[in-house]
Amino acid sequence: MAFAVLGLPLGVLGGVYAVAVLYAGALLSLTVLGLPFVVAALLGARGIGGLHRRLVGRLLGEPVAAPPPLERPAGVLARGRVVLTDPVAWRALLYLFLRLPLGALGFLVAVGLPLVSVWLGGFPLWVRLLEPGPRPVDWLDVLGLPAGLAVLAAVPAALRVLSRANRALARVLLGPVRSQQRVRELESARVTLLAESTDRLRRLERDLHDGTQAQLVALAITLSLADDALADLAPAGADPGPGPARLRTLVDRARGQTDDTIAGLRRLTRGIHPVALDGGLAEALPGLTGTSPVPVTVRLDLRERPVEVIERAVYYCAAELLTNVAKHSGAHTAELTANAVDGRIRLTVRDDGRGGAAIGAGTGLAGLAERLAAVDGVLRVDSPPGGPTTVTAELPSRL
Repeated sequence: MAFAVLGLPLGVLGGVYAVAVLYAGALLSLTVLGLPFVVAALLGARGIGGLHRRLVGRLLGEPVAAPPPLERPAGVLARGRVVLTDPVAWRALLYLFLRLPLGALGFLVAVGLPLVSVWLGGFPLWVRLLEPGPRPVDWLDVLGLPAGLAVLAAVPAALRVLSRANRALARVLLGPVRSQQRVRELESARVTLLAESTDRLRRLERDLHDGTQAQLVALAITLSLADDALADLAPAGADPGPGPARLRTLVDRARGQTDDTIAGLRRLTRGIHPVALDGGLAEALPGLTGTSPVPVTVRLDLRERPVEVIERAVYYCAAELLTNVAKHSGAHTAELTANAVDGRIRLTVRDDGRGGAAIGAGTGLAGLAERLAAVDGVLRVDSPPGGPTTVTAELPSRL
């Protein structure tokens, strides 16, 4: 009822705004003021659409998902182009135009029909007040009250129909575009999947570290004890004979294989989740550069700590880039810069090597680009022949 009563003034204001925007935009289209006016009007339509979306959610109980915010590229012309091509703003303008007849109809149902029912129900009284003197009873006197009650009874049903129409209109025109909604659903599913995979990897790492690795260590200790027991069986300086000697050889071989397996398992668990990342990138990246055979200067400005998935992607990216510098660049020095601010994190590795690196020239950079793309990151390579080479990875701090 409240939404229907407010529908007429809001519909009139919105309809007048939409008509004025279209009319003035057409008139000003041949002048330099045309595009700036349309851009400002579309931004206003977006804001008014947000107000209507909140009213529909509060008064009609229809939660409409908010569309994504406008991109803010650098430059006035680029921002104006984003606004002019924004489907959300144009759909909001269409909503304001269509809201006018619906608002008028809703006000008529919410206010006009009850007044009509009162007039019909009291028709005999109104007639006699307006025309004093005796007046015979006719069919209008008889049907007035039932007709008024019938009109009054139709008001709730009419309001429900109009409410459904208003909900559908807001859902179609004020929510995100279908493609935007699909992107949002996919992003949400990706975040959930990455979080679940991270949890599984951490559980796998814990199981390997606390279970399998501990069992292998116990096996190595048992083999050492068996070797000591074999040494005690043979007197000092005596020939142990072919049987015990072969048995000792097999025990030694088993000990070596067990040690190799433990070392490989430790490398595997470190690869699942580097222990250095427990303290964040601010601690992990300097430790990573410390193992590089090429001297690396580190510059960090990590005001924000990214989520775990992003941290791991940045760490592996830095490790791969430093490995490439050591193996392929022929560089004498390198520089690693990382900064995280305003929801973005940027990693740059620069070296004074021979250059010539390119995405697609080998599997390393192509694999990094694919890994970063999975978390909305981009990889840029600037490596002219003769160097220097600068590789930049940019990612969001949050997914």
